[in-house]
Amino acid sequence: MSNKFYYFFLIILISISFSCNEFQKVLKNDDIKTKYDMAESYYENQEFRRARRLFEQIKPKYRGKPQGERITFFYANCLLNTKNYLLSAYEFESFTKAYPLSEKVEDANYLSAFSYYKLSPVHSLDQDETNDAVEKLQEFINKYPNSERMSSANELVQELRIKLEFKVFEIAKQYNTIRDYKSAIIVLDDFISDYPGTPYREYALFYLLDSSYELAINSIDSKKLERLNNAKNIYEELMEVYPESKYLDKSNKLLKTIDLEITTFAN
Repeated sequence: MSNKFYYFFLIILISISFSCNEFQKVLKNDDIKTKYDMAESYYENQEFRRARRLFEQIKPKYRGKPQGERITFFYANCLLNTKNYLLSAYEFESFTKAYPLSEKVEDANYLSAFSYYKLSPVHSLDQDETNDAVEKLQEFINKYPNSERMSSANELVQELRIKLEFKVFEIAKQYNTIRDYKSAIIVLDDFISDYPGTPYREYALFYLLDSSYELAINSIDSKKLERLNNAKNIYEELMEVYPESKYLDKSNKLLKTIDLEITTFAN
């Protein structure tokens, strides 16, 4: 059994070694046609790293020739499949400008936008790339309203917008965390107004309630009653929209204190 495994492993090593030697020979070969044929072979077998290196070498040689369109698209797709998203976005966009009448131009527009989507970082980082991706995907949606990729493009836009909304919400929530309740109220109120359909609306309403409660409880007498009533109004809005809110118990405790303070203040 061990001998069979040894020979099997040896055959694999020999095959890999032969493949590597063959690739290196073609890479150093001056015959453009040989490189072109081998690049297409690697591409069809989804060996995108090798295909990319060969297409990169021959791409300038075929500029202005019939094969140039095919090579340019394949090269861009190799970049995408090897996670070189910044370059793939650029190459697909260049393709759309160089070959505006190509049957692949719609695909190139989408894949350029998709490359921008892949560049979008986690929500905790700066979101310039995310905004760029939304813009590029929206351009595709507007340009190709009947595209088969429409559903996918819309889903990506929605995903990115939710990420942007979460970024804004996290910033707003941070004001509550550091007990800057006045700023928290302003930013959370703006967030709720600017993003009425956000999945973070319930969270934002609760933190708006919590911030309003804390500001009211710690206010001077001349401002206290008005702020307590504002906090109570936010509680009522939260309960109206989310009667079974995950923050129900916490919110009810806040309301109990708010009502007690209002009663005490009135007396």
